[in-house]
Amino acid sequence: MTGHRVVVHDRGRDLTGMVHDGESWAAAARRTAASLHAEPVPLDLSGEVKQFVVDHDNRVAVRAMTRGDLPDVTRWRQTEHIRRWWASEGEPTAERIEARYGPCIDGMEPTRMWVAEINGRSVGFVQDYRVGDYPDFAVLGPDPDAIGVDYALCEEWSGRGFGPRVLWAWMTRARRRFPEATTYFAAPDHRNTASLRMLAKTGFTQGLWFDEPQEDGSVDTVVGCSLDVRRVLG
Repeated sequence: MTGHRVVVHDRGRDLTGMVHDGESWAAAARRTAASLHAEPVPLDLSGEVKQFVVDHDNRVAVRAMTRGDLPDVTRWRQTEHIRRWWASEGEPTAERIEARYGPCIDGMEPTRMWVAEINGRSVGFVQDYRVGDYPDFAVLGPDPDAIGVDYALCEEWSGRGFGPRVLWAWMTRARRRFPEATTYFAAPDHRNTASLRMLAKTGFTQGLWFDEPQEDGSVDTVVGCSLDVRRVLG
């Protein structure tokens, strides 16, 4: 946990610090910023220097999904930008989206659904679950007690640096919901370079590649990416 430098960008200033022994990256960023007006959020945690930023202009949050959000989810899932990575789940019709996500929204499935918001506008979704609650997937992952996460941002908000912010908003909420969890786990398609880069910027590290059976009988090669909760968040 030691040896890393932390840089917090705040209104044109670069505040520099070091990660102390036993200190998380997030705690080091807060201490370095010494600011009460906003929390530092990740800019790029993939390098030796952990870069955070204090964003005074944008509020990024996640909230519980409701059935009223399903038309937005359907629209997002129907765009080619997202559709290509979820193709194995079949045609994203409104009926199929409701059948898939409705029980999760109602608390009838282990997966929980969240809507990502930027300045109050819905821009995508996140879903999470305890890996061990899905035995077929658990045998592929490194830790059945890890919290799995999947995500998608609508096309007009992707590529603008908000991906790590959305994932961080989910992570801070997940830290409270799953206080005993030590690992968060994502497994994007190995061809999805944008997703892999987003995970790296948020503090995930790549692990094993493995073949994951899909609902339509196909097999996708995915990259297991893990986040050490205590090291990154504390």
